[in-house]
Amino acid sequence: MYAAAIVSEDLLAAQGEMLCNRVKKNLRRLRKWIKREGLSCYRLYDRDIPEIPLVIDWYEGRLHVAQFHRKRANEDCGGELWMKTVLALTAVELQVESGDIYYKVRDRQRGQKQYQARGAEHHRLEVGEGGHRFLVNLVDYLDTGLFLDHRRTRSMVAAECKDKSVLNLFCYTGSFSVYAGAAGASNTLGVDLSATYLEWARANLTLNGLDPTRNRLRRGDVAEVLKDLSHTGERFDIAVVDPPTFSNSKRMEGVFDVQRDHAQLLTLVHAVLAPRGTVFFSTNHRKFTLENEALQSMFQVSDISAKTLPEDYRDTKIHRCWRLEKKS
Repeated sequence: MYAAAIVSEDLLAAQGEMLCNRVKKNLRRLRKWIKREGLSCYRLYDRDIPEIPLVIDWYEGRLHVAQFHRKRANEDCGGELWMKTVLALTAVELQVESGDIYYKVRDRQRGQKQYQARGAEHHRLEVGEGGHRFLVNLVDYLDTGLFLDHRRTRSMVAAECKDKSVLNLFCYTGSFSVYAGAAGASNTLGVDLSATYLEWARANLTLNGLDPTRNRLRRGDVAEVLKDLSHTGERFDIAVVDPPTFSNSKRMEGVFDVQRDHAQLLTLVHAVLAPRGTVFFSTNHRKFTLENEALQSMFQVSDISAKTLPEDYRDTKIHRCWRLEKKS
């Protein structure tokens, strides 16, 4: 966490005005796109100004605000109090009440710590995306339950999945399964270690009226589930693979590191793909390098990152994404 800092009123006022002006500028740039896409959840501000290291997302009239860790100490930032003061002018401009603003200080997280709740209570609310409804939580977790940077990737999967089987690994709250199920996938299977996230995914599937017998969820270590699926002979036409950068869950053997382990993971995925099956593989590891030599004997590999990055994200390294087509 950031240590409290004494900041002059003049500096706070100047930063508040800079932030408000930048948010208004961003909205002018994005307004036509937001209307054309029919979006009600999107990014308003993405650490555009170095002195104001905030990320601000709009969730249907609510603001989710996160202050990010900086490599160098920032004497002008004092955590939530600083955020509230700097954001005040922008909140007035956007006509958002103080009770509809959710603040978080986001330090670097590793392992299971990044998935733990911040509070004892869970506060979910409905939002829309792509004609679907999702439950998000702006209070209890660092992540809200809906990764806004992957909305294009979700649409890509939906466009290809009619009458196809879809495997959703590290499925989190099931947004890819919702998109696929609603787009006419013959069946989907979501896999995750977390009982909390699987319950959340089940609630999202139910919210969208999707048949649980055709849109299944399974709790387990992804590697072990893939081995089991390989043995039972179940095959999938499309696999979505969006693993954590690092995981040391007590429910899995060893430690998962996406850089070290992704080739082995994708080899296991290859074994459960139908002929000419497709994998959408993504990661938010900023220094990630795909093991092309290890994978090209199995897949035709295409980097589709540029096609999956949305217009409301200034951070072009928010994720990397590849399309892998099974050769045999």
